[in-house]
Amino acid sequence: MMYNPMKVFILYARFGDGHWQAASALRQSFAKLGNVEVKLVDLLEESHPVLNGVSRFVYRKSYSVLPQAYGWVYQRTKTMKPDSMFASWLHSFGVPALLKMVEKERPDAIVHTFPTLACPQVMHKMRRKIPMYNVITDFDLHLRWVHPAIDKYYVATDDMRGQLCELGIEPHQVAATGIPIRPEFQTLSAETASPVGRPTILVMAGAGMAPVHAASLCRSLAERCAARVVVVCGRNRALRQALETQLESNPNVTILGYVERIQDWMAVASGIVTKPGGLTLSEAIAAGLPIFLYRPVPGQEYNNARYLESRGAAVICRTIGQLAQAIAERLEKPRLREQMLQAIYSLRKPDASDTIALDIARQLNIMEVVPDIDGGKLRYRDDLSRVSGSPELQRRAACEQVIP
Repeated sequence: MMYNPMKVFILYARFGDGHWQAASALRQSFAKLGNVEVKLVDLLEESHPVLNGVSRFVYRKSYSVLPQAYGWVYQRTKTMKPDSMFASWLHSFGVPALLKMVEKERPDAIVHTFPTLACPQVMHKMRRKIPMYNVITDFDLHLRWVHPAIDKYYVATDDMRGQLCELGIEPHQVAATGIPIRPEFQTLSAETASPVGRPTILVMAGAGMAPVHAASLCRSLAERCAARVVVVCGRNRALRQALETQLESNPNVTILGYVERIQDWMAVASGIVTKPGGLTLSEAIAAGLPIFLYRPVPGQEYNNARYLESRGAAVICRTIGQLAQAIAERLEKPRLREQMLQAIYSLRKPDASDTIALDIARQLNIMEVVPDIDGGKLRYRDDLSRVSGSPELQRRAACEQVIP
C-alpha cells in the first residue's frame, strides 16, 4: 500500500548563511525519516526579490559601517509584542506569495528558521490551521520569533526555554534541542584533555579583523605559543591575498580560501577565533573547541557572545593583544582549558536536527513503513520500537529521549 508523503515547508532567509544551513540540516533529517516531502522557501526572495537584495546589502554593510545603529534597532525591537503595528508590518512581507504556494501545494506543516512569520496571516485568510514550528537559530531570544499561533519552539539552551515559559508559553510547546547543524559535525566530540603536540588555532576570516590585525594575531600566536595558525578567508580573495603578502615568510601560518569540509580543521584545532553566529558557535561547541570572539558587533551576535561568555564557554576580546593573551592562557594552563571545555560540553545538544525533525513528524502523525524482520510485514513509524535494533533505529530512539 502506498501512502502520500507529508509535505513540509521550511522558510528561511539569506541574511547570513546560518538560517539556510539550519534549514538544509532539517531537510536532510526529514529525508531520513521517509514519507516526508520538504520544500525550502526563501520567502523574501520569492516575494520581494529587489527589496530582499537591498535588505541583504544593508544588513551586510551595517556590520562594518553602522554596527551601533543595527545594534540599537535590534535592542529596541527585542521586546516587541506580536500584535504590535511594527510586528504586524514585519510579518506582512511575503503573505501574498506564501498564500499562493500554500493554496497550490497544501503543506501539512511550516517550519521557520528565520522569523518571517507570514503564515498566521495566511491562515487567517484561508480559514485553515497549519501547524507551525519555530527553530530559533541564536542563543539570544528576540520576540520577533514569538507568536501565539506557533505550535512549538525549538531553542538552543535550557535558559532560553525558561525565558519562553516565563513569557507564558506552555512548557510542552518549548524544547531545548540545540540549533540544527550539518550532520558531519555530529561525529565530532568534545574532549577535556589538553591538546597533544603542537596546537592549531583556527581563525575564521569573518571574525571582523582587518588584514593587518589578523596578521598581527598570527605572528603573536606562532611566536608565543609555538602554534600553527590556520586562517580561513572563505571567498574573500582580497583578504587572502593581503594576508599571503604579509605572512609569506612565516612557515607557521597557513592561509586558506573557501574550505568545503571545515569540520576537518575543527577536529584537529585547539581553539577557534570566529564571529558569534548561532550556527558557527553550535558547530564549535559540537567540535569541543574553546571559542574566542573578537569585537562582536551589536545585536544578536553580541548577545550570543555575552551568553556563551557568561557560561564560561567563550572569551570576548576587544584588542588583538587581549585575544592573543586569552588564547595563550588556555594553551599554557591546562586547568583553564579544562574548565572552558567542561563549560562547552555542558552546552552540547547532539543530534539537534534529527531530534527536531522526529518530534515534528511525531506531532504530525507521519507514518513511515519499515520492514518487519520477523515476517516481511510492514509497520508504521509508531511501531518502530518493536523492530530489532539497526543503528538508524537506535539513533532515532536516542533522539526521542530528548523530548518527553
